[in-house]
Amino acid sequence: MADQDAQSPVGSEPPALPVLRWDELPEGPVLVLLDQTRLPVEEVELVCTDVPALVRAIRTLAVRGAPLLGIAGGYGVALAAARGYDVAEAAGLLERARPTAVNLGYGVRRVAAAYGAAAEKGVGAAEAAAVALAEARALHREDAQASRRMAEYGTALLEELLPGRGYQLLTHCNTGALVSGGEGTAFAVALRVHRQGRLRRLWVDETRPLLQGARLTAYEAARSGMAYSLLTDSAAGSLFAAGEVDAVLIGADRIAADGSVANKVGSYPLAVLAKYHHVPFIVVAPTTTVDMDTAEGTSIIVEQRSGQEVTELTSPQVASAGGGGGMVVAPLGSPAYNPAFDITPPELITAIVTEEGVISPVTGVGLAELCARSSQVTIS
Repeated sequence: MADQDAQSPVGSEPPALPVLRWDELPEGPVLVLLDQTRLPVEEVELVCTDVPALVRAIRTLAVRGAPLLGIAGGYGVALAAARGYDVAEAAGLLERARPTAVNLGYGVRRVAAAYGAAAEKGVGAAEAAAVALAEARALHREDAQASRRMAEYGTALLEELLPGRGYQLLTHCNTGALVSGGEGTAFAVALRVHRQGRLRRLWVDETRPLLQGARLTAYEAARSGMAYSLLTDSAAGSLFAAGEVDAVLIGADRIAADGSVANKVGSYPLAVLAKYHHVPFIVVAPTTTVDMDTAEGTSIIVEQRSGQEVTELTSPQVASAGGGGGMVVAPLGSPAYNPAFDITPPELITAIVTEEGVISPVTGVGLAELCARSSQVTIS
């Protein structure tokens, strides 16, 4: 288990992560991404000159995380428009890149709709492309603002549930600045607690098989000077049994209308453990993650990934190149079950924290009422 106890001095913050940006080059506009498959070893930028390149980056997890996928999808539509490609075709390619993350489709549709509305007014191609880019940038700003509000609501909720104390928080997968236009979702709450001097320990699940916790959350925690410890996913139960977890904080890739949450596989077992041990299980996600057209969790399409991610130990760079070439850890030809996500039902969730407020208890009615207050709720 890796431990880090050193904490950054108050007011001493690392520079913001350069996760995603639009750049105007002499040969044309591009979308520049921080290649997350190369972390934590090196910070390398990936330049996307067209939508197929961005789709590859999404599918290989070079860019990932529900809110950031929505932002990337929006910029992808703007990129197609600016470079004179078929915007409708580009939007279709982007929406199909990852089926579970609802934010991706939201960002794509929102920017495509802005482009279409401008085109219908008879403006030139360059002006319509500028409208699309402005909409993508607006989506980017809104997500950063949502991140700040979620952090505020989340820390207030922790104080309400566990007043006057420091916290040992358990998190799964990666939910920080690497998935957001701001400082993240669940991780942003932990980061705010850290800045208040109330984070005793951030327990970081490694998050098999692609190790987003070990590679990315530990990277962000170390970068922010947080006290954290890395653990194997299967070790979480022993932490609960020892009374070393005060609350669980996770993100979401899709929230169904009944309050069921799709998140990185391994989230559901944590919810069961938390329920048994009477530990708050808190989901932090923007309202763009809510899909009111999906009635219940059983209707969520769960992405199935290559079995080689399970039967081989390999670097994310090799996996992103198509798999294979890693160290074999199972008999040749072994079948593997490798869902990217699992579904946590609402009865196991203490609260859902959004930029519009907190839902607790988690019910379909409460979720609908909250989304009715938000202009960001997913639409078809």
